[in-house]
Amino acid sequence: MLLPLEESVLEIGLRRLRDAEPEFYGFAVATELEEGGRRLTAHGTLYKVLERLERDGLLISRWEMPEEFDESRPRRRLYQVSDKAALALSESRALQAPALRPKLATR
Repeated sequence: MLLPLEESVLEIGLRRLRDAEPEFYGFAVATELEEGGRRLTAHGTLYKVLERLERDGLLISRWEMPEEFDESRPRRRLYQVSDKAALALSESRALQAPALRPKLATR
């Protein structure tokens, strides 16, 4: 089961993939999360989530090449969702769905 922040990152990545803009970087994700109403307590938390999702095979990353960025800023690590991301997200949501339980009759 994924944590809510992990699910949000995968949702953003899958949406970007559908919009033909598959790569994203950490600060852009933080901005999208905040625009969506989810406030980050610390950006370090987001980067730990990105690392964990990559380690688990749900994200792929690479460093920007020198010709891809202006030298006035540092290189960024670019992420994109892997082929496993959509399935992992749907399985996580299914695990969180409330189970149907019979209720006792009340008088």
